[in-house]
Amino acid sequence: MIEKKTITRERIAAVEPRIRQYVRHTPVMQVDMADFGRPAFALDLKLECLQHSGSFKARGAFTNLLERQVPEAGVVAASGGNHGAAVAYAAMKLGLKATIFVPEVSPPAKLARIRGYGAELVVGGARYAEALAASEDFAASTGALQIHAFNQEETLLGQGTLGLEIEADLPEIETLLVAVGGGGLIGGIAAWFAGRIRIIAVEPEGAPTLYRALEAGQPVDAPAEGIAADSLAPKRVGEMMFPIAEAFVERSILVSDDDIIAAQKALWDRVRIIAEPGGAAAFAAVLSGRYVPSEGERVAVLVCGSNTNPANF
Repeated sequence: MIEKKTITRERIAAVEPRIRQYVRHTPVMQVDMADFGRPAFALDLKLECLQHSGSFKARGAFTNLLERQVPEAGVVAASGGNHGAAVAYAAMKLGLKATIFVPEVSPPAKLARIRGYGAELVVGGARYAEALAASEDFAASTGALQIHAFNQEETLLGQGTLGLEIEADLPEIETLLVAVGGGGLIGGIAAWFAGRIRIIAVEPEGAPTLYRALEAGQPVDAPAEGIAADSLAPKRVGEMMFPIAEAFVERSILVSDDDIIAAQKALWDRVRIIAEPGGAAAFAAVLSGRYVPSEGERVAVLVCGSNTNPANF
């Protein structure tokens, strides 16, 4: 297990210039929650849903491909969709071969992204864990470099650059809400802030991976169900991120599928932002009232993915 001191602000800051030319500095939008039918307060939305490949995952993908030696066989990744799209995109931009394994639950919008970036796509298995096992077999037989979606040092460092960017954009925030699947995103961001702001995890009720891990004191298996199963249901959080979460994540809030759908609809109806279920989960915690800021609290929400069709919600 990697110690929490290994993924540091210094290392994240060193990675950021390496990937800067390949990733977007995504915008921030401030909204008044009164426009969403909630008590009036200003909420900052960090729109990482506008990142290349449609999610924050591009940061970790480029960090892996630039910081590690890629063999002639190329790279392989398992994904519910977003990580695969990001690895495919990064490989395309860097002229590398990519093979992506996804489970049957992956939505068409994400499969189209992966194919569009020229990667070889393999669909099979009911859930992410099965796609991961198939990708590991492929790496063993071909020599391709495995790019893990969350349990990989370079992945955490790359996602941590989003924390650096959020601090630059929103230096006065006190609280940041972040959706959690395997934990690479919140692990990297929490390592960057290192307790200097409040970090709140948000997870679907059907996939409480970090919630269960914090209860148990270690990563444990959790259900992998619900509307966000393609992005926020990896069975358990990563071993590498867990010490960081224990140290720097205040708690995990669970939201229902109905909360997530309502958040997707509200983001589209009120501000014309397309968010996939996992991308809308953090906003769902505020919209549903499951997270209620204290008076005067400066709160930001990370909208982290957009690979969906708005007709779905």
